[in-house]
Amino acid sequence: MDLSHFKCLKCGACCRQEGYVRLEKNEADIIAGFLSMDVLNFIETFTMLTKDRSGLSLIEKENGDCIFLTDAGCRINAVKPRQCLEFPVKWKFKDFENICAWAATALKKTKRLKT
Repeated sequence: MDLSHFKCLKCGACCRQEGYVRLEKNEADIIAGFLSMDVLNFIETFTMLTKDRSGLSLIEKENGDCIFLTDAGCRINAVKPRQCLEFPVKWKFKDFENICAWAATALKKTKRLKT
């Protein structure tokens, strides 16, 4: 699928997929500052050590959603991690085309053009 014209529809599907949202160097500091929190408090409250112990990941809610996903969208959208910013160009999740609202719309358009 050609992702060069990707425009996020803010459906939140990518924020509901299981897996790590790894934080890169300084991202915990940036997000903590945005939330007006001490970085150590942010780390204790909103992150966990990855199983391979190589870094921090945002935690998930009990239902698997990103901890920062709200009914209004991403609570930290202005400072979200690079991994989130690079979606879907740099990463995809299982069944991306069936879950992402933009991808599903793009696939339908492609199929209509082929018929």
